[in-house]
Amino acid sequence: MSDGSRDGKRRPNLLFVFADQMRGMDMGCAGNVEVKTPTLDRLAGEGAMFRQAFANCPVCTPSRATILTGCYPLTHRAVANDVPLPADQTTIANVLREAGYRTGYVGKWHLDGVPRDRFTPPGERRQGFDFWAAWNCAHAYLSGRAYRDGPEPIDLVGYEPVGHTDLALEFLRQQDARPFCLFVSWGTPHAPYRDAPEECLSRYDPAAVTLRANYRDEPPDGFRKLEQPLSPREALAGYYAHITALDEQLGRLLAELERQGSADETIVVFTSDHGDMLWSHGMVKKEQPWAESIRIPLLIRWSGRVAAGRVSDELVSTADFAPTLLRLLGLDVPDSMEGADLSDVVLSDAAAGPESVWLLEPIIVDQGAAQGIRQWRGVRTKRHTYARWYDGAGWLLYDNEADPYQMTNLIDSPDHAGLRAEMERLVDDWLAKTGDPCGSWDETIRQLGLQELWHRREHYMHPDAPRLLEGR
Repeated sequence: MSDGSRDGKRRPNLLFVFADQMRGMDMGCAGNVEVKTPTLDRLAGEGAMFRQAFANCPVCTPSRATILTGCYPLTHRAVANDVPLPADQTTIANVLREAGYRTGYVGKWHLDGVPRDRFTPPGERRQGFDFWAAWNCAHAYLSGRAYRDGPEPIDLVGYEPVGHTDLALEFLRQQDARPFCLFVSWGTPHAPYRDAPEECLSRYDPAAVTLRANYRDEPPDGFRKLEQPLSPREALAGYYAHITALDEQLGRLLAELERQGSADETIVVFTSDHGDMLWSHGMVKKEQPWAESIRIPLLIRWSGRVAAGRVSDELVSTADFAPTLLRLLGLDVPDSMEGADLSDVVLSDAAAGPESVWLLEPIIVDQGAAQGIRQWRGVRTKRHTYARWYDGAGWLLYDNEADPYQMTNLIDSPDHAGLRAEMERLVDDWLAKTGDPCGSWDETIRQLGLQELWHRREHYMHPDAPRLLEGR
């Protein structure tokens, strides 16, 4: 194991903070002046904001696994919520620990299968993280819990992200000469939207919030309406309240770096695992290729290396996070990682990013299935969004420059047949590059040998109506 230095100099620290289900457009610095995000706005002003950052697979477990491994879902095999990430996968934490970093993880995990309250013991299922204060999956923001190194959980008093931040500060305050890698995973602004601190809820009047221009009460033809416990305005106001509450907790973490004098030595990343439809196009939640589902915030600060106040429109995806951060930290990228090293894009406006971002949902589950979504593949370029069903039938084609709210679907437009063919070529290229057979959900499970884990998941998540493989 290394001592955490390079050329006799101490390597930078990494503080990676990510929300759950937060859209990239919902920050003041991203243009949404209704939501109050002074800390995020300051972080953007002190570093770089990437306006075209996307979740390759916009749902919790696959996206979180992609963030850690730098691999697409069919490679890391955590292809649906509550299908565990195999312990033999190489993660950014594995690499950094081997390089001499002390590693820590705080917050929502959602990578250890079912049951969702499962204890993840010290060892390989923690995927390279030594300090541990996490819960596999729960959305109980006023009664949160966390496991440490024993099977008895601790209670988090008050608002869960405050408790998570307290635990993160515990890690940051440890006396240790090694550089650190800390991942902080807050469970909000994911629903329940109204379980936010009262002082934050009081800042957003549901009657006064502005619904997005593509808000619809009913979904498009062919999809089913998923009834929700709140009105759209109540949900959006609560969602904004959660974001403001997270902004305050981010301020606590940044203040601790300043107090320690380590801010200039730390790469700070803020992002999310995916977005939230919140009734855009009449749809809710995630697993969808519209911007509200796939676009995520991405702010990166590294004093003296990343230009302050820089805004980039180069494409970045969750698969690129691990390889890019490893190179920024001066480490080699494992051959297993499929994402691109975009460290030059982070450091310079002169560098160009990829032509397209790969988008996929190989298995639709839970809320997505309830809305009638099927498996799909697609690409996002700087200008266009394209998605088609796994069987090749067309679904969506948008010109995001001319139509930023994606109101006009060009998929069957004769005038855009050439564009559709070009987008399909990009999809074919990605299918070949990733070895994706683009099969049905049951074929995918069988090809990956996940039958037992899938059935365990389905019996736990849907005991009254599990979706089981035939001929198991």
